[in-house]
Amino acid sequence: MNKSVRKAVIAGNWKMNMTPSEAEKLVNELKPMVEGKNGCDIVVCVPFVDIATVVNAVKGTNVKVGAQNVHFKKNGAYTGEISADMLKECGVEYVVIGHSERRQYFGETDETVNLRLKAALDAGITPILCVGEVLTEREQDVTAEVVARQTKIALLDVDADAVKNVIIAYEPVWAIGTGKTATSDQADEVCGIIRDVLAAKYGKDVAEAVTIQYGGSMKPDNAAELLSKYHVDGGLIGGASLKAADFTAIVDAAQ
Repeated sequence: MNKSVRKAVIAGNWKMNMTPSEAEKLVNELKPMVEGKNGCDIVVCVPFVDIATVVNAVKGTNVKVGAQNVHFKKNGAYTGEISADMLKECGVEYVVIGHSERRQYFGETDETVNLRLKAALDAGITPILCVGEVLTEREQDVTAEVVARQTKIALLDVDADAVKNVIIAYEPVWAIGTGKTATSDQADEVCGIIRDVLAAKYGKDVAEAVTIQYGGSMKPDNAAELLSKYHVDGGLIGGASLKAADFTAIVDAAQ
């Protein structure tokens, strides 16, 4: 991390876990554990049904709330979808966009990721843009090409001022929920590739200002090593975010 030029952000992605009552219990346990720890931004990205409960529970604390998806239209006949304006009015400050599970199970494409990202920015919500390769792509040595393509398409028509408000999460798909983790050097290398893509498009100063997280099974026992790397500015945390003590340990590693 290089906190002199960019924010460190630890964001929990709860995925499809936690009823509203369970969510309230978890954040009430988390709040005193992370109180006063302002060396990084702390975010919990929760299911839509939990947003109102969690926003209310974290008022006045250093914990911020994110959503896990957003539609790219402001309104219309899109049954079951949620717009950026709806999220904003609910108190959401961040939203995960293009997670590999959305791409794998729900038909998300690079092009729809771009539309969702721009909708979030237009509403004043910080997008957490997920990019990353599957195992066969890593084995075929095309990781750089894959993350570069995903990053470039996601940021199509996004100008330099706006991109400073985007967080990018490198998620090696082969490490999500598998217990496998990229080495700290692998994580740093790919986060650096993403930063090089930003530098080519927007210039080095802009690239250096963008927060790039690692999102492949970051846990208390590997967080400090991963976060020690220059290009790794935080984490998008899955399973460990569902346990207050584990999530706090990762926040501590980012202090």
